[in-house]
Amino acid sequence: MYLELAHTLRSELNRYSAGDYLPAEVQLAARFEVNRHTLRRAVDELVREGSLLRRQGKGTQVLGRPLVYPVAAGSAYSESLSALGHGVEAVLLQRRHCTATAQEAEHLGLPLNAPLIELQTLRRLDGQPVCLIRHRYCATRAPLIADYTSGSVRQFLAERQLPLTRTFSLIGARLPSREEASVLLMPRHLPALTVLTLSHDALGNPVEIAHSTSRSDRFQYQIVT
Repeated sequence: MYLELAHTLRSELNRYSAGDYLPAEVQLAARFEVNRHTLRRAVDELVREGSLLRRQGKGTQVLGRPLVYPVAAGSAYSESLSALGHGVEAVLLQRRHCTATAQEAEHLGLPLNAPLIELQTLRRLDGQPVCLIRHRYCATRAPLIADYTSGSVRQFLAERQLPLTRTFSLIGARLPSREEASVLLMPRHLPALTVLTLSHDALGNPVEIAHSTSRSDRFQYQIVT
């Protein structure tokens, strides 16, 4: 019975917008004339699929359908998604110093454990958090990004005479950490999409290594050649 109910609920999701909440469990149970245990099992199916998200103290939220993000040399996150008609917001969550891993050192042409400066940003689409990005640069560039607080990082750098071009992208998937799942409002059993991106300046010098973690229920990456 719960699978039949899940099918009915799934077919009705197009009546909702991303971010809307379903009616309370007691209301849905009464409407479908089932007990709350059966209703919860039906909702659990849609949560596992990534169509719904339970938010403690608030209810069951409807998640948006996946967006197609074109990955190309000149593509920039905020500009690309704004062009698709979405409201894009980028905010700075943290600025910190760290050291280069072996992989980062190789890509950036730096010694192992070289000092780096990191900006951790959160992207929201139409008010919903969808992506965490860790932008890392050689620590010598700290003064250049000292004034960054929000908006497109790539645009911020371009306005300071440092336009960047994507030269390498590595796409993967993994389960989100507890912190990532909390910030992105996603269940921990749902895989997150990861992208490691290397960007160069106009002279071909490596400048930025970026690690992004995105909700897999919200994104599909299209490789543009």
